[in-house]
Amino acid sequence: MVVIQQQQDSKQNSPKPSSSADSTVNQNGDASDGFETASERDVSDDENDHDHDQQFAPQKQEEERDHKNDAESIQRALSEASDAKLEGNRLFVEGKYEEALVKYEVALGVASGPETNELRSVCHSNRGICFFKLEKYEDTIRECSKALELNPTYMKALVKRGEAYEKCEKLEEAIVDMKKILELDPSNDQARRAIIRLEPLAAEKREKMKEEMIAKLKDMGNSVLGRFGMSVDNFKAVKDPNTGSYSISFQR
Repeated sequence: MVVIQQQQDSKQNSPKPSSSADSTVNQNGDASDGFETASERDVSDDENDHDHDQQFAPQKQEEERDHKNDAESIQRALSEASDAKLEGNRLFVEGKYEEALVKYEVALGVASGPETNELRSVCHSNRGICFFKLEKYEDTIRECSKALELNPTYMKALVKRGEAYEKCEKLEEAIVDMKKILELDPSNDQARRAIIRLEPLAAEKREKMKEEMIAKLKDMGNSVLGRFGMSVDNFKAVKDPNTGSYSISFQR
């Protein structure tokens, strides 16, 4: 009887094995060391984001101020350039071409950046027209070319540059501009008539230039051959009808 009682006491005093549920609780209790719970992660991320925003807030504000200042500067420059251009237009109408050139130059000096390309193109073209009125055709070509760099389809600049090319007897270049005008505006009769008028003149000029070149080459050849009692007239070019090539024959 005594032995049985002792066994029972032994069973009662022995530690109870932990259940799986108890194990989970204990592990969770101990897990805070070395493991990140969902709530801890959320709090940490929020804090990091806040710290990040605090760190870059001054830089962001500075960038916003710079952007605003840039926009205001561009708008102010556009306004000043536009006023100078309008003053140039007024002077042009009054026939004061030199004074108008100065105003357009002021507008170009103020305006800069891609936002001002249209205004700059107009000012260059208007300067080209002023130079045309002053019969400074090379300057007209230069200014209109600058206008066309900014706006390749600027009709007024193409027309005026073509006319200036003709004044400078650069007929081939003038024809190119007139053909470009017809591409942009097939109904442009002015360009079509100019092409009809200029093409025979350009062909005549090419023929004249060829004759002048041949004459120069002949003079050069005679200056060399003359030392040997000969001239280029002693040499005759004969064309082969079959091949189209030429052979040189010597004649006394």
